[in-house]
Amino acid sequence: MAEAIKETVSNLIGKLSGSAVEAPREPSTEEFQSLQKKYTDAGQGHVFAFAEELPTAEKSQLFHQLSNFDPTRINELANIALNPPKTEETTSTVEPLPESATASIIDSDAADLKKWFDSGLKEVADNNVAVVLMAGGQGTRLGSSAPKGCFDIGLLSQKSLFQLQAERIQKLQELAQKTHGVQSAVIPWYVMTSGPTRKPTEEFFEKSKYFGLDKNNVFIFEQGVLPCISNDGKILLESKGKAAVAPDGNGGIYQGLVTSGAREDMRKRGIKHIHIFGVDNCLVKVADPIFIGFSAAKDVDIATKVVRKRDAAESVGLIVQKNGKPDVVEYSEIDKETSEAKDPKQPDVLKFRAANIVNHYYSFRFLESIETWAHKLPHHVARKKIPCVNPENGEAVKPAKPNGIKLEQFIFDVFPLTPLNKFASIEVRREDEFSPLKNARGTGEDDPDTSRADILKQGQRWIEAAGGVVITDGEAFGVEVSPLISYAGENLDFLAGREIKAPAILEREE
Repeated sequence: MAEAIKETVSNLIGKLSGSAVEAPREPSTEEFQSLQKKYTDAGQGHVFAFAEELPTAEKSQLFHQLSNFDPTRINELANIALNPPKTEETTSTVEPLPESATASIIDSDAADLKKWFDSGLKEVADNNVAVVLMAGGQGTRLGSSAPKGCFDIGLLSQKSLFQLQAERIQKLQELAQKTHGVQSAVIPWYVMTSGPTRKPTEEFFEKSKYFGLDKNNVFIFEQGVLPCISNDGKILLESKGKAAVAPDGNGGIYQGLVTSGAREDMRKRGIKHIHIFGVDNCLVKVADPIFIGFSAAKDVDIATKVVRKRDAAESVGLIVQKNGKPDVVEYSEIDKETSEAKDPKQPDVLKFRAANIVNHYYSFRFLESIETWAHKLPHHVARKKIPCVNPENGEAVKPAKPNGIKLEQFIFDVFPLTPLNKFASIEVRREDEFSPLKNARGTGEDDPDTSRADILKQGQRWIEAAGGVVITDGEAFGVEVSPLISYAGENLDFLAGREIKAPAILEREE
């Protein structure tokens, strides 16, 4: 079954950055007929309806695209999606994770935080830490067709999300080298793109000279795709020579790490700890030593960062134990009484407050076992209006209502497969670590303006904590502190007693 899952992943060009992408080889007549028979026998022969009228190059592309899918497995997935098996309704028990599996930046002893930071930084110095960035999305909702990581949220520096994260990597490497006296501390950066974002991401990195990082330590790969399925279970054609496909969700990262060669590269480097997160969080503490140190101390396979839920009504998924297993439950799955319940030990906070921010730690030993559990991950259904061509006459179809489904996996689907004693969670301050970019400017929530404001407010807090004075005037507030100056507010003592008029920027002089 695991092999069948592998065959559903389209990743021919999902190789590490720098490898050449060759034109598809023209298949022999026998190879083409064999593949066509495989699809016909599975009841999906219509994908070859226009093959004989295609130019040679397009026919070759169709062959190679369809070679990456197992039509029998696609049928299985489509059947489950369109005709989900009836399950007996059972009462789920939902509880917070056990105290032994949790910690909080807000409530933890300072000595524990320092211990985790120091041990995490040592792991960085020993070249044991890698970062995987999920960057497959485009900035469509932001009014941009470019990859979301290229987006400028309006900082004075005009830095993109990619650049902010790259500079945090660079600064953390420098901190590890200086603290532990090593000549070179390397945090390899694996950037998962999608079909539409891969090429512009590579071009953006090259144009930006990898933001000062060694390009040999930056690996850009592509997540897999799955065919789009009609409401009657047939693979939809985007054009006469191409099946309609869609990214396989952020849960596709597991197979993407395998098929791209990224996991093998980690193995060769001796990586032990991996930090995985989404590109849209401008405050993310990349390869956070506290997170690495905490997770390593707990000896877990998966850990996750959470922020405290603002109030009982906030529409966020929660990290919990469901039926005794680690899981994520959506806000719609929790009734009002449960969502409003208070923590018996802390009556002023919610019992269920661990909001999921898609910010995770994995041990490499766990990723080594992907083949043993990948086939167990479910596929979720998204009903969509999918432009396609009619396989009977080749005419373009622009549906007015959903005509098919896209199948995707979620990164957290693996949580319930993890023993509770190998899973942990740490609560962090929202204002310091979570500011998602989801909406167009002017929305007032999770948009470029709120992201920019959160960066400036954080910088102002850092400066004031170091003894500096930030002078604000009306709407003018905050300071942008370059990650190259400070990773998380450290080493700003030189600002003590200084006045800085907001808005301002502190950049490192080269």
